[in-house]
Amino acid sequence: MTARRRTDRGGRDGADERASLEPGSVTLVGGGPGDPGLLTVSGLEALRSADVVVVDRLAPLGALAELDVDVIDVGKIPRGRFTAQEEINRILVEQARAGRRVVRLKGGDNFVFGRGGEEVAACAGAGIPVRVVPGVSSALAGPALAGVPVTHRGLNQGFTVISGHVAPGDPRSTIDYGALARSGTDLVLLMAVASLPAITSTLVAEGLDPATPAATIADAALPTQRVVRADVATIAARMAEEGIGAPAITVIGAVAGFDPEA
Repeated sequence: MTARRRTDRGGRDGADERASLEPGSVTLVGGGPGDPGLLTVSGLEALRSADVVVVDRLAPLGALAELDVDVIDVGKIPRGRFTAQEEINRILVEQARAGRRVVRLKGGDNFVFGRGGEEVAACAGAGIPVRVVPGVSSALAGPALAGVPVTHRGLNQGFTVISGHVAPGDPRSTIDYGALARSGTDLVLLMAVASLPAITSTLVAEGLDPATPAATIADAALPTQRVVRADVATIAARMAEEGIGAPAITVIGAVAGFDPEA
C-alpha cells in the first residue's frame, strides 16, 4: 500500500532539507516504542529528508502525518497479513536504484530483533549506500514507561533480552531456558505473548522460583498502554484474563516487583 502525505514546510527550502540524505540511498531508522516523541532527532531529520518511507505497523506512524513522502506499508501482523523479508529487501533496493532517498522506519531499534542486519546486507550487496540511525529499543523503553527499571542496585546485576517468537521445545529455538532460570539475571521477553505460558512453565520447571515477580506491558508508549503484574507462575494466566495481546513486553525478575515507595 502506498500513500502520499503533504505538508507546509514552513518556508524551508526542500532541497536544503533533503541534503542530509544522498539520492539513491537507504537509511534504517529505529522509531522507538511508538510515541513519535520518542523518535530521535536524527531519525526525524532522516524522515524529513526522505522521498519514500518503508514502514512497519509498530513504527511511530504519527511522525509521518505532516511529511511530504511516499509511504510503503510492509507491516507484519501476527498470524495475519505478512510481507516477506525478501520482498522488503527488494523494495529498498528498487526504490534506491530509482534515485530515491529511502528511509526504512521500524518500531524500536532495527538491530534488536528487527532484521536490520539483513536489510543492511541486502543494500550493501546491491551496492546501495546505507546508514543506520539507532532507535530506543522497546526492551528498555517499555519497562521504563511502566515504572520498571531493567536494572536497580540491590535487586539485580544485569538483564537478558530474548525473543519468544518460538516456544521452548520448538526445533527452531536456540535458547537454553535452564541456563536462564539459573542465570541470576532478570529477563525481558519480546514477541512472547503466544508463547508465554510455555516459557514461564519451562523456567519454573528448570528451577526459577514460581514467586519471582513478573510484569507485562502492552502497547508501551501509546495511550492504550496497560500493565499487568503477577508472578512468573501466574503472569500468563493474568494476561489471558485481562485480554492482553501483542505487542507486549514481559519482565521476569526482582525488578518487575520494584516499588519506588518501598
